[in-house]
Amino acid sequence: MPWDRPRPFTLAVAPRGDDIDGLNHTNNAVYVQWCEKVAWAHSESLGLALADYHRLERAMAIRHAQYDYLLPTALGEALVLATWLVASDGKLTMRRAFQLVRARDDATVMRGHWELVCIELASGRPRRMPAEFVQAYLAALVEAPAP
Repeated sequence: MPWDRPRPFTLAVAPRGDDIDGLNHTNNAVYVQWCEKVAWAHSESLGLALADYHRLERAMAIRHAQYDYLLPTALGEALVLATWLVASDGKLTMRRAFQLVRARDDATVMRGHWELVCIELASGRPRRMPAEFVQAYLAALVEAPAP
């Protein structure tokens, strides 16, 4: 597949009947849900699950999200959603990128990114990433290829 970056973490998805909106294509909100699903799966593959967030009393929370919907998708279409961790200051913030590709023609149908901030769960206030976050997430950072 024509990935924007090397070493994607991927998840196969396909729109179901209740994902289709009044325009007869996948509702944009479904893409957002898929991004959340692939992000959690990626985090878990790196050794950090929701239980770890609670144990550490820290979480990476979305501060800003952006999605660029490039092409529509239809009921039952085979799609592959990729994600990467692409930047971090190693203290408080991180950036996650997404790319959704249609399997039949390798067309990119959506790109997006999240700006994340580490928060303390009890207060919701920004707090420094615990060492376990730094070790797992920074080791997974992927740079974009040179233009």
